Amino acid sequence: MGSFGGLEWLVIILVVLLLFGAKKIPELARGLGQGLTEFRKASSDIRKEIEKGTEEQTKAEREREKEKEKEKKREQEQSQVRANQDQEVEESVKEEKKSES
Repeated sequence: MGSFGGLEWLVIILVVLLLFGAKKIPELARGLGQGLTEFRKASSDIRKEIEKGTEEQTKAEREREKEKEKEKKREQEQSQVRANQDQEVEESVKEEKKSES
């Protein structure tokens, strides 16, 4: 039950000739070819759109990661500034205590 043999193909061709006639077969083949071309074009367009969407999504994710890194760096810098300010306050309090003694 595999593919068709030579005799089966001959019968199929004769049936097609009888149903459509010799003049209609080239038109049918041309229409089939045009349909296949349109199908390939449409599938190619869809593939390009999917790739474009994936690329844009990846780009947006990279931008979000950059923003997160910037925010983390800002928070670290602010934390360092606060620590420096706290240290300065402690030093000034120590100096005041020394001067009062």
